Amino acid sequence: MSELHRRAPDSLLLFAVLALAGFGLVLIYSASSVVALEMVGDAAYFVKRQMMWFGLGLAGMWIASRIHYATWRRLTPALLLLAAVLLVLVLVPGIGRVINGARRWISIGGILQFQPVEMAKLALIFYLANFLTNRRDGVRSFQLGLVPPVLLLGLFCVLVMRQPDMGSAMILVLITFTMLFAAGARIIHLLGVAVAGAPIVLYLALHEEYRRERLLAFLNPWHDAQGIGFHIIQSLLAIGSGGLFGLGLGGSHQKFLFLPERHTDFIFAILAEELGLIGVALVIAQYVLFVARSMRAAMRAPDRYGALLGAGLVSWIAGQTAINIGVVSGSLPVTGVPLPFLSAGGTSLFVLMVAAGILLNLSQYGRGEAVVDVERVPGADPVRGGRVS
Repeated sequence: MSELHRRAPDSLLLFAVLALAGFGLVLIYSASSVVALEMVGDAAYFVKRQMMWFGLGLAGMWIASRIHYATWRRLTPALLLLAAVLLVLVLVPGIGRVINGARRWISIGGILQFQPVEMAKLALIFYLANFLTNRRDGVRSFQLGLVPPVLLLGLFCVLVMRQPDMGSAMILVLITFTMLFAAGARIIHLLGVAVAGAPIVLYLALHEEYRRERLLAFLNPWHDAQGIGFHIIQSLLAIGSGGLFGLGLGGSHQKFLFLPERHTDFIFAILAEELGLIGVALVIAQYVLFVARSMRAAMRAPDRYGALLGAGLVSWIAGQTAINIGVVSGSLPVTGVPLPFLSAGGTSLFVLMVAAGILLNLSQYGRGEAVVDVERVPGADPVRGGRVS
């Protein structure tokens, strides 16, 4: 008899998650206090809501860390179907809620709101990890390995673009291509899909007037400093004002109704303004720690499914972080992508913490410590991860 070895969750990974989410609460209060006071007369309004989701996220992370990662493989069809249904329902008038011209939220009892696209990201990762594990060498075949994932990606992107939410659609594309690459898909096939999809992306970027304006603002924000360039210019002013040590926590000037989305998508600019380069470096160091420990867990996974699942989760969180910082710093065109763990947004925080819980569970198993590949052992139970024959 041989037994799967299970150790304690990665403490450094847990520390990185709690440090980012905990500091996010502090930063959200600082960034949102002025607008919250202006809107509802309560400076702590947004941080109170985020604290509620943080509590739910802690519970979700703990539960996910206790569930063997292979369990998600059995639940994949149901979760994928649920995600697709929710992406359709959010587009139905009376069910989906419109905020700032986008229909991205479903309201529960008029109290809680959640974004189905966040669940769709996680469901897509579950599907790809399971599909690519089952295909194994078949992933190098275009028809067998690439067509099914690309078709599902296309369906999800069509539904997400109807909201519209091009930023999330790009995240779904990033996840899919990264996992296909990690699974061993041919580079020439991936390049072919990318080239074929480039005209579609270009059309979507230029078809809507507001997207064209964002692209022009990215190329030259000073051309219309009070119009299309206002958003990015205010962000750059916040970043530049911070200097080395910042203006001090709570000392932001841009949060006084100058910088739009100051506590959500552009919270990184407030971070740079208040805590300067030193604060930015410390926060980025936490992201690097998170990615490094998550990659370690994925690379040491005892089976192909665990490795691909970890790779998908890391590509999602690391990619979204890079895109957000790129947008806020003027390196990428403006798109609505929140900064993982830091930006205000209940659904995003909750789902990210569940994802972190899955990574924590994955970190409890690894090669080199009496761990066997349960997929290759006859009679093994990959879900319980207990005794195998």
